[in-house]
Amino acid sequence: MRIAFQEHLKTLNRELHTMADMVNHAIDRSVTALKEGDVVEAMKIKKDDIHINNKRFEIEEQCIHLIATQQPVATQLREIIAILNIITDLERMGDYAEGVAKIVMKLNGADTVKPLIDIPRMAEIATDMINLSLKAYAERDVESARKITLMDDRVDELYHQVVRELISIMIEDPRTITHCTYLMWVAHNLERIGDRVTNICERIIFLVTGELVENISKDK
Repeated sequence: MRIAFQEHLKTLNRELHTMADMVNHAIDRSVTALKEGDVVEAMKIKKDDIHINNKRFEIEEQCIHLIATQQPVATQLREIIAILNIITDLERMGDYAEGVAKIVMKLNGADTVKPLIDIPRMAEIATDMINLSLKAYAERDVESARKITLMDDRVDELYHQVVRELISIMIEDPRTITHCTYLMWVAHNLERIGDRVTNICERIIFLVTGELVENISKDK
């Protein structure tokens, strides 16, 4: 029975990585659509979010089935619960990517009021964080999990920089207020992705050590 359990667990972890890849792809697509003013692509991203949601529910059902049929011991149960928490965070990241796509639709191809440099950088760091956090989870690497949370500080810095610049633009030209507000929401969505990866890192630490931690980067 334990062999069967481990095989089921391997399948769950493969599905978890598949879901992370789907989320990363959605983030990349949404920011590219923003840079290119591609409303058609944005509509596709919004529609495709259902696939990320469905993947989350598929994994959740598999976790519940595994608990019900395999009677996992405490350490195994902790891993299943970690997976359930991680897929919840990943699903929310998919929602943030969808949120960016919705803003692209609202902008409707209009030229941006500022060069899009910091926002794509935020997305790049956020997707790197997702990849690294899944690697740390697979390797049960607590030290890497702690280091990944420090990357969120850079995402936050870029977010505040974007907000400051957009506020300055709005003050200089109030006609840009609506446009600038949309870009602020884009930056906010990307900033929240970084926060969600931090949640995953906290879960990794708990999985390995049993230690419940919050605001890891603030402790460094």
